[in-house]
Amino acid sequence: MKPKPFITSIIITLLLVSCSSQKNDYQLTKNYVPDDVELYKTIVALDSAFFGAYNNCTTELDKYSEFYSDELEFYHDKGGFMNSKAAVVEGTKKNICGKVTRELVKGSIEVYPIAGYGAIEIGLHKFHNKEEPNAVSKADRFTVIWKKENNEWKIAKVISLH
Repeated sequence: MKPKPFITSIIITLLLVSCSSQKNDYQLTKNYVPDDVELYKTIVALDSAFFGAYNNCTTELDKYSEFYSDELEFYHDKGGFMNSKAAVVEGTKKNICGKVTRELVKGSIEVYPIAGYGAIEIGLHKFHNKEEPNAVSKADRFTVIWKKENNEWKIAKVISLH
């Protein structure tokens, strides 16, 4: 029996989507080149330091908290909206510290300057739950809006998709 053209095209489409999804685990935009290399390096270093504190928040919760602006807005597709720095930090302490770690998908960060304000960071990351060691972690998108306040970089807004 010959496969029907409709079924064949669906299978090919699903395979292409699957392959492109795997490729997107490593790069958001094909051939991304930063507009401002120094800004890019700064934001990548800040991301590393911030999530270093996040991954070690049982001992570095104060350091983690210092990254956030007092006017923080945090949008999470499953957890909802929060606009309290204290509530975000408390939620991290209660639900993340000692339980969950974040892994950046290497090469996925893109940084775009915001004139007179700061920068937008877009990337992919994975979370690993120590309480579910066999769970498969998939790459998810994140967006962080960094604001330069009094010559210090602060996280002003976060969009986290899981």
